[in-house]
Amino acid sequence: MTAAGFFIVGALVCLISTLLCFGAATLRQPPNDITIISVAVVELFLVVYAVSAAIRQFTGEPVLGELWEFWGYLLTALLVPVGAFWWAILERSRWSNLVLGAVGITIFVMLFRMEQIWSGAVSI
Repeated sequence: MTAAGFFIVGALVCLISTLLCFGAATLRQPPNDITIISVAVVELFLVVYAVSAAIRQFTGEPVLGELWEFWGYLLTALLVPVGAFWWAILERSRWSNLVLGAVGITIFVMLFRMEQIWSGAVSI
């Protein structure tokens, strides 16, 4: 799968997770299996993305931007869903679903930036 393919899949995963979590918050539901699993799927995608990025890099596809910046974004992105998960487990209110929904938006922005760094695009 190419870099653009990973970005499209990641954007869809983030969008679905965000819609499910914000929908549950709108319905005044506490975090449930659906919202927590949707964030777990975002985390699973990030793990696959990290493994793929490592393989792409070790097989000779260079990161055209700053290498430390790319891996810093990726490691931070891997921590965001974990933090939101713990928040949702410790505070079981409808507001926790908003935190879970923010994961999708945050990871989407980070994915966009990681793709810019990989391809060497100039940041705005």
